[in-house]
Amino acid sequence: QVQLVESGGGLVQAGGSLRLSCAVSGRTFSTYAMGWFRQVPGKEREFVAAISSGGGIINYSDSVKGRFTVSRDNAKNTVYLQMDSLKPEDTAVYYCAAARTSNISRRLNDYDAWGQGTQVTVSL
Repeated sequence: QVQLVESGGGLVQAGGSLRLSCAVSGRTFSTYAMGWFRQVPGKEREFVAAISSGGGIINYSDSVKGRFTVSRDNAKNTVYLQMDSLKPEDTAVYYCAAARTSNISRRLNDYDAWGQGTQVTVSL
């Protein structure tokens, strides 16, 4: 059974940086795409970034493009989300997710395994 464990969340001031990690076990990591999503209370979970199985195709939401960088290390079964120039509106619980295929997607239904989430709080 696949397991995803996020780490790296925390409290940071606006303009600061955080790096999230997601360690994956129980599946051949290099064969499927990975995504990052976030959710605030009372709102739907939203797409943040996705990376293809080989890392060659990447997609970002407009709200984080130019500030966040997604990457993966297939040798370590880990995907990362480097978050720079953080804003208060980036405050959310961040989730990593494993896709059903090697192709990236923005759709929640295209992901079949999720981590427990890690809180990111950006203060003024």
